[in-house]
Amino acid sequence: MAKKAAAQTRKGGDRRKSDRRTVSLAGGAARRDAKREPLLVATTNPDKLKEILAILKDLPVDLKTLKDFPAVKAAEETGSTFAENARQKALYYAKATGLKTLAEDSGFEVDALNCEPGIYSARYLRPDATYPERFDAIYQELGKTNGKKRNQPNKAARFVCALALASGEDILFETKGVVEGQLADKPSGNGGFGYDPIFCYPPYGKTFAEISPERKLAVSHRGEAIRALKSHLEQNL
Repeated sequence: MAKKAAAQTRKGGDRRKSDRRTVSLAGGAARRDAKREPLLVATTNPDKLKEILAILKDLPVDLKTLKDFPAVKAAEETGSTFAENARQKALYYAKATGLKTLAEDSGFEVDALNCEPGIYSARYLRPDATYPERFDAIYQELGKTNGKKRNQPNKAARFVCALALASGEDILFETKGVVEGQLADKPSGNGGFGYDPIFCYPPYGKTFAEISPERKLAVSHRGEAIRALKSHLEQNL
């Protein structure tokens, strides 16, 4: 009887320890969730937002978007470089929302066109132009440029993404991602967005519009910049 009572006592004690451990673990998880810091992903472009969230989704932060702040007006972009525009937007939205904010500025550069469209990529030709119209304008300008030269046309092109992380009036982190390639002979592919159909990535032998979103993000300018930011956040959260 004594042995049986002792065994029951041990079992009861084990259950109580297990219960306390379960409560402790649950409480710890709740505290971790409660401490998740909000992070605003400040872009008005839904395609860019999808790429950014695909990389940052597993971070222990509470990701916010500009849809959470409908009263906040869009930031101006008056910088002369991608980096200046990224900083300007990050600081503006950080001040307007009170949240730690990441913003990026990105675009397409063609060497033969003096790196145009560059920082004006989203407004190239005119703000309401379609991308097929922009493609036509680029090929027309390239034809004029190449017509003045006897050598082979320079088809070097790239995507650039500058990213800034801001809190209050401070820039906490900056980085830049670049992917080098060529201007495609003609638009090709139905995937991607923006200038993807006319950017050929030589290692793949295809345009960004001809590959899966996952393969694109693995090598793209934005993927490189966001992964650098993710590494920074993992070390500083």
